[in-house]
Amino acid sequence: MLAQIPQTAALQPTRPEAENQTRQDAEKDPVLRAMLAEMDRSRADIVLNGFARPYFIEYRLEDIEDYKTKADFGAMLGDALRHQRLARVTVRVGDYKTDSSTARGEGDVELAALDNDPRALRAAFWQATDQAYKQALAIFARKQAALKQVETPPQADDFSREKPLISLSSPVHLPQKLSAWTERVESASGLYRNDSAVSAHQLDVQYSTALFHARAVTTYLITSEGTIVRKGQTTFDESFAAGTQAADGMHLDRSYGSIGDNLTDLDSQTVFDKHAETLIASLIQLRAAPLVEEEYHGPVMLSADAAADVMAAMVAPAVAAYRPDLGTAARTKGAYATSYHTRVLPDFLSVVDDPGLQSWQGRSLIGSYAVDDEGVLAQKVNLITDGRLENYLIGREPVKDFSQSNGHGRAPTAGFAQPVIGVLEVKAKDGLSDSAMRQKLAAMASDRGLKNVYAVDTMGPELAPRLLYRVSADGSRQLVRGAVLDDLDQRALRSGIVAAGNDLFVANYDLAIPQTVLAPALLFDDITIRRANEKNDKLPYYPPPD
Repeated sequence: MLAQIPQTAALQPTRPEAENQTRQDAEKDPVLRAMLAEMDRSRADIVLNGFARPYFIEYRLEDIEDYKTKADFGAMLGDALRHQRLARVTVRVGDYKTDSSTARGEGDVELAALDNDPRALRAAFWQATDQAYKQALAIFARKQAALKQVETPPQADDFSREKPLISLSSPVHLPQKLSAWTERVESASGLYRNDSAVSAHQLDVQYSTALFHARAVTTYLITSEGTIVRKGQTTFDESFAAGTQAADGMHLDRSYGSIGDNLTDLDSQTVFDKHAETLIASLIQLRAAPLVEEEYHGPVMLSADAAADVMAAMVAPAVAAYRPDLGTAARTKGAYATSYHTRVLPDFLSVVDDPGLQSWQGRSLIGSYAVDDEGVLAQKVNLITDGRLENYLIGREPVKDFSQSNGHGRAPTAGFAQPVIGVLEVKAKDGLSDSAMRQKLAAMASDRGLKNVYAVDTMGPELAPRLLYRVSADGSRQLVRGAVLDDLDQRALRSGIVAAGNDLFVANYDLAIPQTVLAPALLFDDITIRRANEKNDKLPYYPPPD
């Protein structure tokens, strides 16, 4: 039986309801009232004889409502509605310059009561605070010893001082009657045999799965500095995936998802089923598609869809500033660790992260938020300007030259906060239309005497092309399979992009931390395409049931 939870209409990521909110306003909420009472007690009482008091304590409670329903081969596998609360406590010993924190984000997590009984709620935070404090003392002692073993001092403080914030937005809940989505996923997962446009090939389909996932998270956050935050976010995701094998045993997979922060953002059933039908048809075409046999070096065009995946995989983590290893003089870690004020993209591309951007051309952006998970107001950050890296995404753990948070400390459920993108927008100066991009690709082929060039429509895991086309001189396209992009790296992003489109694709990523990337199509001057060295499994020894 499904658990019962409060039911209200789901909203977009909540924004503060009023300005000049106070602690008295927060104490009207029974959850915050219990958290504040226990925080007051911890600040006054938590100290071990002979050891330092904490200089900073953070309490975070996440109230999670989660619903999933899944179907395979046209039949429901089940649905589940889960409601739980998780309390996380972080304790820092030392001071803002040097404290007990490490890159692993220590802290303690406890289950919290689902009702609002103040004693039960406070007990969860009491237990977590006790464990987190003991842990912090032990880590601080080890860290002080480690600092004595290195010559190079830390390049920045361990924790930034930020102005306390009180921001109270409405709690969020899942809407009623989500179980009706079971019929939609059943229908979608059975299209391979029930839709006349593709059913002739139903015996070739090895899996056909549809899933609906809805999630509402209300986050309560308080700190010993005086920050009090209540915020909420909902995400809804309907997805479809299917797979087959070619005659040579190569596995072929396709997937599609409709994602938003409100149910009304999702595709209608007609539109979603049409996407699923198109996806199944593409699998049929892939089975018959020729292999990429010869290695290719030359121009490659990525659709805006494929380019968004590239930016999410290669630029998004690179612009996040992580504390470097102890004893090093590095500014941060990652691909852009030494790239500050240098060129990382062509001069006609700029990149901005704007968590305040809630929609784009009617599409909701699930990476949007108003306050981060460390209680800092989200800021728009100009990361890459005319190809040069000018900023990083920063949480409350500073790095060299960046002493303050810019509101990008984001945390997964029950996890610790790190700098993560919200809404990453890649902008092209004087971007080209789709037809102009195709014409430029053809012109590059002609100039180099190439009979064919390549275009990638969609990417799969590890940036392997799922829909790859061989484009001839007359513009005709032939679907091919079994290839990888061999040298799509930071050098290619920096020096290999020769043109970009003028239309942005919205890629919502329903990950542990919701993120969005907006990107245009990209044309690369020279990319290597070679045959993938993957093991091809034997085909099933006998056909599936009909």
